[in-house]
Amino acid sequence: MPLRQRLENLPVGRKLLAALLVLLATVLLVANLAFISAAYWISQESVAPQALNTLGRLIASPSLSREALSSSQAAEEVLKRLDNYAPLRAAIIYDSNGNSLAQLQRGEKLQLPLRVEQLESWRHSEFRTNHMVDLPQPNGRPGHLLLVASSELPGAFYTGTLTASLAILAFSVLLWLLVARQIRRLVTKPIRKLEELSRQVTREENYSLRARRGNQDEIGSLADAFNTMLMRIEAREQQLKRARDDAQEAFDQAQTLAEETRHSNRKLELEVQVRSKIEKKLTGFQNYLNSIIDSMPSALIALDEQLYVTQWNQEASALSGTPLDEALNQPVFLAFPPLKPFLVQIKRTVELHRVEKIERVTWSKDEELRHYALTFYPLMGGTGRGVVIRIDDITQRLSLEEMMVQSEKMLSVGGLAAGMAHEINNPLGAILHNVQNIRRRLSPELEKNRDQAQQIGVDLSTIDRYLEAREVPQLLDGIQQAGTRAAKIVTHMLSFSRRSNRQLTPCNLPVLMDQALEIASNDFDLTESFDFKSLLIHREFDAHIEPVPGTANELEQVLLNLLKNAAQAIHQREDDSIPGQITLRIRQSPPWMEVQVEDNGVGMPESVRKRIFEPFFTTKEVGQGTGLGLSVSYFIVTNNHKGQMEVHSKLHQGTCFTLRLPLAFPTSDL
Repeated sequence: MPLRQRLENLPVGRKLLAALLVLLATVLLVANLAFISAAYWISQESVAPQALNTLGRLIASPSLSREALSSSQAAEEVLKRLDNYAPLRAAIIYDSNGNSLAQLQRGEKLQLPLRVEQLESWRHSEFRTNHMVDLPQPNGRPGHLLLVASSELPGAFYTGTLTASLAILAFSVLLWLLVARQIRRLVTKPIRKLEELSRQVTREENYSLRARRGNQDEIGSLADAFNTMLMRIEAREQQLKRARDDAQEAFDQAQTLAEETRHSNRKLELEVQVRSKIEKKLTGFQNYLNSIIDSMPSALIALDEQLYVTQWNQEASALSGTPLDEALNQPVFLAFPPLKPFLVQIKRTVELHRVEKIERVTWSKDEELRHYALTFYPLMGGTGRGVVIRIDDITQRLSLEEMMVQSEKMLSVGGLAAGMAHEINNPLGAILHNVQNIRRRLSPELEKNRDQAQQIGVDLSTIDRYLEAREVPQLLDGIQQAGTRAAKIVTHMLSFSRRSNRQLTPCNLPVLMDQALEIASNDFDLTESFDFKSLLIHREFDAHIEPVPGTANELEQVLLNLLKNAAQAIHQREDDSIPGQITLRIRQSPPWMEVQVEDNGVGMPESVRKRIFEPFFTTKEVGQGTGLGLSVSYFIVTNNHKGQMEVHSKLHQGTCFTLRLPLAFPTSDL
């Protein structure tokens, strides 16, 4: 066990005695050290200088001074007389020239200066007490004597100091024994009595015992505090005894109640089991209903009378962007802000208990405008009044309705175009017939023309020269060419307006491409502010192109739509430094025949490219497009001809549409 721990475990009396013993030893040691230090200081600062000064005056007497400076042997003899002087440590005699004549050393040899001139530097490095005495001579300069004092104290001093220390130590021990007896009487015994009393109280559990007051000191105060503690413990013991009696009585009553409670608990357990089964069935039924509600394509929102959300299905979360846990117990206009304009109808449904309908609203979902129908149903039940909101996405239905209406319009336009073509054919036939008659009646080769000219006195050759001079034949050629061209256009319109019988026949794609180019060229001459013929048409057709199974007028319609879109994209460019160009490619890539229509127009962003085949989607201004051209073309290629259609485009770089038509007839058509 460490010394410190042993000291800490000592009784209080022994701790005080040990502290007193250490204090006495410390005082004795410090006193001896102080006495020796003081004696040493007095010896070095007072006694030694006085002794050296006395010795110096003795040797500096004229008789000894002449004897000492007479020779080295005489100087040594003089110094030997000083050998028995205890306070002297060393001595040296210098002649009149400052040279050393003789030295006296006691104990360890010192490094004394051999010349007087070295004395100052030697004194800086030597801390012993020294004294310099001049030795006079009758005739000439004096000599010098250097005396060095001893730094040790006399042995008698140490003997006397030790004797005094032992006497003081003996006195201190006697004093310590006397103090120890008093400490034992005044401190240790009262503390032991308190300790014995506490052990007796613990052993007998008798809290009526009391300690004697004793002296009016800290131990007496401790005894009073101990007695106070015993009184309080005794009082609490009595309280605890009464409490134990009360507790025993209460325990007996509790046993009686516990028996009754066991019977009640048994009944409650049976009721809890029944209720648990009912709750499980209700929970399962609730989960089943929630699954049904969440699986519905419509958004369903149930509100209480204060229009706080009580039910919220997954479609409502997807439409509003508000999760279920954030929507529940929130006002509906916070959980679903787009419903805020319809709060009047919702409140009217709650108050009047009637169904309210909003036929069509348009909201944005995933950066796309969608159309919805809203229905508000009144809710009545045991929990109070409320309202159920059903939100149906009617975008597809409206698109189909608009497509049907547009299709009817297109059918009407097609019938009108066919009727107009038949009506135009009659004047075109008359024009072409009359042009032919004019040529025949101006021809000098017909005899009837010559006869008629002779009757009226006109020369046909002169008339022919006049007509040539006035370029009338060229005008007639232009009329005939224009009429022929118009007739051809009407023929194409009739072929285009005829409804397809969905019977696939071999189609020559280069011929269909040329016909579509001719129709597009004439159409743009009339309806656009630029000339389609000014565009560069670049053909890249394979040398050998097989016919593909298809419907000619439908494929011609697809190609015409692509050519019109390409021309419009080129027309929308802001930079006219590069001429507009449409590249047409037809190449065979079994099992497909691939057709490409590429332009260097404005191109389209990715958001537009993804929706380009959607019905009624258009980027044109109102009145300039229906949004059905590419969707109908996609339907013709993919559904009617079992092919593929795709588009690649980059903004400000151009667009390329690719059609892939199967080379073989479908199995069902063979």
